[in-house]
Amino acid sequence: MRRFLASLMVVGTLVLGAGVMPAHAVNPDEVLDDPVLEGRARALSAQLRCMVCQNQSIDDSNAELARDLRVLVRERLVDGDTDAAVIDYVVSRYGEFVLLNPRVALKTYLLWGTPILLLLAGGVAIFVYTRRRGVPAGQTLSADEEARLQALLKAGDEPK
Repeated sequence: MRRFLASLMVVGTLVLGAGVMPAHAVNPDEVLDDPVLEGRARALSAQLRCMVCQNQSIDDSNAELARDLRVLVRERLVDGDTDAAVIDYVVSRYGEFVLLNPRVALKTYLLWGTPILLLLAGGVAIFVYTRRRGVPAGQTLSADEEARLQALLKAGDEPK
């Protein structure tokens, strides 16, 4: 009985796991006749973000805009563009956000480095502020202040 339940669980996991696999949304009328160009088109469309879904590639999205982008990518490849030229063309029309893996550039370093720099600057500012706030060394009490301090200390030592 245990063996049967274990087998049933394995089969159920495999069946349910198959449903989790990504489903490509490429329609049959979009597929190119040349398998090499189609492979390039699939590779490129897997790198481009669907502007409607935003967390899916255009290869996985069923949105109309994603379909239009898939068709555009295939048209550019048929016209003889290189992969880089197709990516550059799409980025020029939709911006860097269309790339699922953005290019590393000065803007990227600024985007990710600015919070770190701000935290460091804040830490330095707090350190400098706390160091300056302390009582300056070498200050002594005046004779009047010294007498008042001694009087307070004697009054605190007396039993009640």
